[in-house]
Parts: sequence; structure tokens; C-alpha cells
Amino acid sequence: MVRWDPAKAFGFIRSEQTASDIFFHMKDFSGHQPPSEGLPVTFQEIHVGGKGPRALSVEPLRNEVKAPFETPKAKLPPEAELLPRSAPAQRSRSAREKRREELPLWIGLGLIVFWLLLWLVGIGLGRFPWVILTAVVLINLGTFYMYWRDKDAAINETRRTPEDQLHALALVGGWPGAWFAQQILRHKTSKQPFRLVYWITVGANTMALLTWVLWPAFAG
Repeated sequence: MVRWDPAKAFGFIRSEQTASDIFFHMKDFSGHQPPSEGLPVTFQEIHVGGKGPRALSVEPLRNEVKAPFETPKAKLPPEAELLPRSAPAQRSRSAREKRREELPLWIGLGLIVFWLLLWLVGIGLGRFPWVILTAVVLINLGTFYMYWRDKDAAINETRRTPEDQLHALALVGGWPGAWFAQQILRHKTSKQPFRLVYWITVGANTMALLTWVLWPAFAG
């Protein structure tokens, strides 16, 4: 957190993944300590039209370990804090860092291809009827829609979709739709507890599908 105005109840967050500083309001902050400059936080980033990035679900970073004699950093003037940092950030990024950022994308696409192959193999072996593909497509379209509706609710500050419902849809086979929604809508990509549970549902659904397809071979 690089700037906090207690009188106006808003501030700005600086992140290595975003070129400009990210706005947040007090109503989007929750935690065991009040906002303050220099406070490390986790958050969910959204973009509202041309207004620039905004942070939701802002929380102090848990389990932070500070050095006993850490020297506080000098605070810059407010006008300097808000300057875009895109040019230096782009120059400092190496090819290795770019490949590291792209790795999760390829892993996700690879898992989706493997998951689709399991369905096709299962259909070819008679484990599923062809009509099951229609249900799979509908579940994933519905999951994508629920993510879109939740992000729209976050932007317009209306009733949100419970995270348990999003995880339930992923668990029953809608996780590829959830993955595409996260990548395209940039929604639910910064909240690490949510991401952890999401990947657990991916593993559970894929393992269940793999077991069902291969069960006759093991049973025989």
C-alpha cells in the first residue's frame, strides 16, 4: 500500500504485475489492522472502463515476517506515487520472467486438452453416451456465465455469487469454463485461497473422470 488518505477513505496499491498504481476504497478493505502506507496486502484486481485498475477484497498479507532491524523506506510525495511505472517495468523484465508467466497458461491449456481426450476415450469405449458432450458444454457455458455475473456484481457493488457455488460448478466438470473466465475476464486470479480450492476441484474432477474411464481395465 503506497498511499492512504484517511480523510477520504481511499488509497492506492502498487503491484509488480500492474503498470499503474491500483485504487481501492475503505469499503473494499477488511483485516485485523487499519490501512496504512507500507502495509503489504493481497487483493483482487478489476478494470472499470477507462478509470484504471481498482482493487477489491483487500486484506493485509498474513504471516509476514519482517527483519528485526529493517530500515523503513523513504516515502515519496503523493504526486510521485501515482506516476505510471510501465516503462521501467517493461525494460527490467527478462525473457525468463516472461516464460515463467506464460507457464501456468500452457499448463492450464494442457490439462483441458487431456480432460477432453478423456471424455472422447470414454465415449469411444462406451463408458459415456455421445449426448454427455452436450451436458459438458452446457455446464462450462453456465460456469463462464456465473463468473461473468460475479465480476459484474463486483463492479456494480451488487449481490455477489458465493464462492462455494463457483467451486461446485468446477467440481462437477465446469472447471475449464472457469479457467477461461479467469483468463478472459481477469476475475478471481489474485485471491490465492480461492485459487487453491479451484485447483483442488480440477484435480478431483480429472482424477474421477480418469478412474471412471479406466476402471474396466483395472477391474478385469
